[in-house]
Amino acid sequence: MNNSYAFIFFIALLIIGCQNPKDHVELSGKIIDQNSDSIVLSNSDGYRKVIEVSSDGTFSDTLKVEEGRFRLYDGNEYGTIFLKNGNSTSFTLDTKAFDETLKFEGDDADKSNVLIAYNLLQEKYLDSELLYKTPEEVKNTFNKLKADFESLKLKYPYIDSTYFAADDEGFDKMKLSYLRYYENQHALKKELAGKPSPAFTNYENFKGGTSSLKDFRGKYVYIDVWATWCGPCKIEIPFLKELEAKFHNRNIEFISISVDDARRSGTMDKAYKAWRTMVADKNLTGTQLITGNGWDVEFIKKYKIDGIPRFILIDPKGNIIDPDAPRPSSAKLTTLLEELGV
Repeated sequence: MNNSYAFIFFIALLIIGCQNPKDHVELSGKIIDQNSDSIVLSNSDGYRKVIEVSSDGTFSDTLKVEEGRFRLYDGNEYGTIFLKNGNSTSFTLDTKAFDETLKFEGDDADKSNVLIAYNLLQEKYLDSELLYKTPEEVKNTFNKLKADFESLKLKYPYIDSTYFAADDEGFDKMKLSYLRYYENQHALKKELAGKPSPAFTNYENFKGGTSSLKDFRGKYVYIDVWATWCGPCKIEIPFLKELEAKFHNRNIEFISISVDDARRSGTMDKAYKAWRTMVADKNLTGTQLITGNGWDVEFIKKYKIDGIPRFILIDPKGNIIDPDAPRPSSAKLTTLLEELGV
């Protein structure tokens, strides 16, 4: 009997040993309140995979990849996932709190989970208020973020330090970009604040007809330059609505100017339709305008806008108070408007 068992065990080992290792990733999961009927995986090398999500939020698929990090999109929201052929990986997610609930399980799951934790640290320290702090305050904030990131790494001692090389490099680039933003913002304010505002003329108004900056002379004007594809722009929408409600019937006009264009949408016609659809679907308030030619208009160029959202505050005489005003989500904006007596 002992010889028989030994023979069976030997044959089992041969069978297992002769099996080819998986040459693909097995990916599955469940999404609560999914934003789309599919998720998309992509990376900077051009890889793209669309995975269908069922009506109950579950999905399962196999894919072949080059080992590394990938963006995981559900609608416009995204996280980062580590994938490697041979791995079986799953995740759960509630889109109402995307980063806070995204959790990975399976092979190399912690290589994904640590990136989500790092992203949450960035959200904690790099909020919109940091844009209005001094260079010294920016440096101190980044020092705290760096210390917390190093502490986070220590919780995963089994992950090789080389895995974080891109994050360490990206950290220094982020810090430099914030300091440069401060320098550029300071220079822009020095150049434009107090001077007559560049004008926009005959921009299409969502409610009909056209509008020009001169139409609002005698009022304070708060302008939001945005686009339908811009994630940070859309984050500000609920705050902007609250602000408009708070200052309703006061001497201020809230204007949103879309720079949607063919570069993102394929054609100007599609860009235009995307603008009208979002304004209607999200019931955007205030005066909703579109340049009609994306970024390639004098108003955008004269305000040196090369990134959005950008917010501008103009006084009743048409002079610039702030060419890079606080965002609606910043308490500084409400304080500023109250101080102006709006």
